[in-house]
Amino acid sequence: MKILHISDLHIGKRVNEFSMIEDQKHILRQILGIAEREQAEAVLIAGDVYDKPVPSAEAVQIFDSFLTALADRGKSVFVVSGNHDSPERIAFGAQLMSGRGVHMSPVYGGEVTGIPLTDEYGEIFVYLLPFVKPATVRHAMERSAGTENRQAALAPECSAGPETCQDAVKAAVSLMKLEPAKRNILVAHQFVTGAGRCDSEDVAVGGLDNVDAEVFDAFDYVALGHIHSPQSVKRESVRYCGTPLKYSFSEAEQVKSVTVLEMREKGSMEISTVPLTPLRDMRKIRGTYLEVTARSFYQDFDREDYVQVTLTDEEDIPDGLQKLRIIYPNLMRLSYDNRRTRQENSIEAAEAVERKSELELFGEFYDLQNNQPMSGEQAAFVKNVIERLRREV
Repeated sequence: MKILHISDLHIGKRVNEFSMIEDQKHILRQILGIAEREQAEAVLIAGDVYDKPVPSAEAVQIFDSFLTALADRGKSVFVVSGNHDSPERIAFGAQLMSGRGVHMSPVYGGEVTGIPLTDEYGEIFVYLLPFVKPATVRHAMERSAGTENRQAALAPECSAGPETCQDAVKAAVSLMKLEPAKRNILVAHQFVTGAGRCDSEDVAVGGLDNVDAEVFDAFDYVALGHIHSPQSVKRESVRYCGTPLKYSFSEAEQVKSVTVLEMREKGSMEISTVPLTPLRDMRKIRGTYLEVTARSFYQDFDREDYVQVTLTDEEDIPDGLQKLRIIYPNLMRLSYDNRRTRQENSIEAAEAVERKSELELFGEFYDLQNNQPMSGEQAAFVKNVIERLRREV
């Protein structure tokens, strides 16, 4: 069975005050085409469907049209809510839509039941875990208080209620009734330790949102959302597909894609990607004003692309933004790199350090030394140490 994995659509997003709606419509049509060409039987959407908890009417209509088009083509669809979504809004109409093969994650209540798919090798169970925080899982546990079997199913360190995202996800997974002999897929929206971030993502202080990949060992494939760069973490089958569009200039050099999972018998699968072509690309441009306005400089690429221009002139160009937009109509950002700005950046960097907490500074130091952020458990430990030292001073 072939399955498409996408995430982080962020429908309705604005980048540097530019609406991405037309770009998103274009890329969703392209994904529909890929689903047809690849003969995929299912599509996994791993969270952040919308860019805000209360999306615009237009954003809702775009997603509705996308789901309808997939259902009309006979594709099973599995959707979880992300940290940018309202879980209640994503869950609306879930029971009704499931009749057409569109499965929306409910608001997390402590139980996640596998949804079956069938191919020539037997059953595949898809589990939908919406974005959860420790409080989300604690509240679910409290609502079902008195059920001793539920408490007994939890890992010992989670039995008193999860305090970190690591504990929360571990508790949620431990409550799922998996069938080890079957093929099991998890669709989730969390930050897995070791994944590389982009500028367009939300970052938790000190890595408090970290989840270790080992939490997902029981699953054959983990379809992740939240990180905008396509990548696998710890093993190939724990995978972020990345965003279908570039949402920051830190992503300018990336090739966006759809992840294609071909599941065979238990323990056998093939993971590949299909590149996506945006309506407008995102690129960085650098040089003097005379260089970047010369026809020979821009004649080989599409001037309708979204661009960031960094001018290296020592003097600011009067009305530079308006002048450059004559050539680059979708100029998103204009900056200067010269002696003056480098000096200002140095001063701002020093001031930024003064504004950060001890936990933030230690988290950055740890990340620099270990090339990965602290785990949630480590961050909680450091926080306790800092608080204890404050009390003793």
